[in-house]
Amino acid sequence: MIETSDFLIIGGGIAGTGAAARLAPDAKVTVLEMEDALGRHATGRSAAIFIRNYGNATLRALNAASEPVLKNPEGISDESLLSPRGEMLIATEDELDAFKAYLDGADDMEVLTVDEAVALFPLLRKERIAAAAIERDAQDIDVDRLLQGFARLARKAGARFVTEAPAQRILRSGGQWRVETPKGAFEAPVLINAAGAWADQVADLAGVRKIGLVPMRRSAAIVPPPEGVDVTKWPLVASASEQWYAKPDAGKFMVSPADEDPVEPHDAWADDMVLAEGLHRFEQAVTMSVTRVERNWAGLRSFVADRTPVVGFAPDAEGFFWLAGQGGYGVQTAPALSRLVADLCLKHPSELPEKVVAALDPARLF
Repeated sequence: MIETSDFLIIGGGIAGTGAAARLAPDAKVTVLEMEDALGRHATGRSAAIFIRNYGNATLRALNAASEPVLKNPEGISDESLLSPRGEMLIATEDELDAFKAYLDGADDMEVLTVDEAVALFPLLRKERIAAAAIERDAQDIDVDRLLQGFARLARKAGARFVTEAPAQRILRSGGQWRVETPKGAFEAPVLINAAGAWADQVADLAGVRKIGLVPMRRSAAIVPPPEGVDVTKWPLVASASEQWYAKPDAGKFMVSPADEDPVEPHDAWADDMVLAEGLHRFEQAVTMSVTRVERNWAGLRSFVADRTPVVGFAPDAEGFFWLAGQGGYGVQTAPALSRLVADLCLKHPSELPEKVVAALDPARLF
C-alpha cells in the first residue's frame, strides 16, 4: 500500500523537521529519515551558537530573520532558545587581512584592545594578538530543544515521521513523486530534498540535476581547562583565518581545528592528525597545554560553490524542492529557512527581501 501526502520530505535534521513544522498546519506532510532518530548527523553535531555576523550577506540576512524566533520561540519552546556567550575574533599579524574582511559590513562588532581581549579569555597569549573584536550578542543555541520543538509542532499538526526509511528508489509518474523505502512506498506531488550531505545523492536517485554539493568534515574535541579555572562565562574565541576555535562547554572547552576537508557523505568521525594539528594551533594561542582529550567527533558541513544555501523548486524537475547546502549555518538559519520553505511551497508571500530569496534559488546554479 502506498501512503500519500501533500509534501514528502527526505531528511529529519533541523532543516526537514523545521519545514515539516511550518507546512503541517496547512498540508499533509510525511518526513522520511534514514536513521533511527531525528538530527543524527549535522544537527546533532553542531557548535550550537548563534553568530549574527557569520557567513556572507545572504546568510547574515537569514541570521537576522531567525533571531526573533530563537529569542521568542512561540510554539517551539516556553522560553528563549538562546543564552549569553559572545564570540571573540583574534588575529595574529598574518591574519589581519582576514580580520578586516570579517569586520567589513559586520554589525555590532566591538574592537578590543589586547588587554580587554585577555580579560575576557584570560588564557590567551598577549604577544600573539595583533587585533581583537567581539560580538557580545553571540549566543549559545539549545539545538535539541529547537529540533524537538519543531518535531512536536509538526506532529501536533498531523505530520508523520518515519525513521529507518532511507530512499532506495525515487520515481516521478502522474504528477506524483514516489519514494520507495524499507518502511514502504510514499507519494506526494512535492518532494522536499532536505537530506543534508546526501542531498545530491537523493537528486541523482530522482533523476534530477545535482547542485555540486560538497560535504566537508569539521572535527571537534572536548578538553579540560587548567585545574581550578572556571571558563563557564568566557566567550567563544576564534582565529580570524578560521584555523581553530574554542568554546566553553559545560565547564570545559570544545576545541575545533575548523577543518573543511571534502569527503563523501558518511557518518563522520574526527581525523586524528587533523585534530592534533588543530589542538596544536590552539595551544600556540593560549597559555595552557592540552594534556587530555575526553572525547572527539566530527560532522559534515555541506556547501555549493557560492557557499549559500539552496532553497527553492528545481528548474529541471516539477515538484522537486531543494533545501540543502546550509554549510555550517543550518541550525541558526533554520527558523528563517523553514518559514521560507512553507511560503514557497504554499505560494505565500515571503517576509524575506526578494534579493535574499533570489540568492537562494537553485536556478542560480544552472
